[in-house]
Amino acid sequence: MNPTIELIHRRKSIRDYEDRPVPDSVRDEILRAALRSPTAGNMMLYSIIHVSDPAAKATLARTCDNQPFIARAPLVLLFLADYQRWYDYFRLSGAEELSARRGRPMQTPEEGDLLLACCDALIAAQTAVLAAESLGLGSCYIGDILENCEEHRRLFSLPRYAFPVSLLCFGYPTQEQRQRPLTSRFDRDYIVFENRYRSLQPHEFQMMFHQALQEMDASGARNPGLRMYQRKFTAEFSREMRRSVKRMLESWAPD
Repeated sequence: MNPTIELIHRRKSIRDYEDRPVPDSVRDEILRAALRSPTAGNMMLYSIIHVSDPAAKATLARTCDNQPFIARAPLVLLFLADYQRWYDYFRLSGAEELSARRGRPMQTPEEGDLLLACCDALIAAQTAVLAAESLGLGSCYIGDILENCEEHRRLFSLPRYAFPVSLLCFGYPTQEQRQRPLTSRFDRDYIVFENRYRSLQPHEFQMMFHQALQEMDASGARNPGLRMYQRKFTAEFSREMRRSVKRMLESWAPD
């Protein structure tokens, strides 16, 4: 197995870090790697905020579903889907005047542009994760950054067309974390299809979840589907995420 494939296979989410800082040189190496990520049209439709302020990290530990380890993480990076930079440059370049001469309003970013920018931001984030792993750091994605949009917009002074996609925590894993087993993944037969999408049949779901069926949840029900439905899909943080994302999407809707 070549070193890159080996690195991908051994990576796991790390939420407990040694009490030592990430050197600036290592942080800069991670950022240099992220900035070389594939990007739509070479537009780099993302921005990265290095969250170094302890008070801001403490706020994130609360607003991102009460996860104290965020405040203790030596390195925290926020990845934004960002069309504001290009929109500002379009206006500076005379796009409003050009549109007026053509008898139409200037085009503003919309939902499709947001999805494209989200792809750019997530590709950059994963590149940073792999770069960090190669340098001996562990990482953890924080999807809860999608919650509490009003507070996060204030905290980071986010303009209209900057959308927080993912928060990443980095640090040197503790010995216990390094030795922790990898979590399992679904078999490729249920995830990878040839040429077209295929809906799974009831017996395939049973096979797909055979490992989870060996474990009893807190209620004693051997039903991983209902367990995940209640624990994740209909949980309070999921409801808040949906509310928050709807609010953020309003900014990207056509004027």
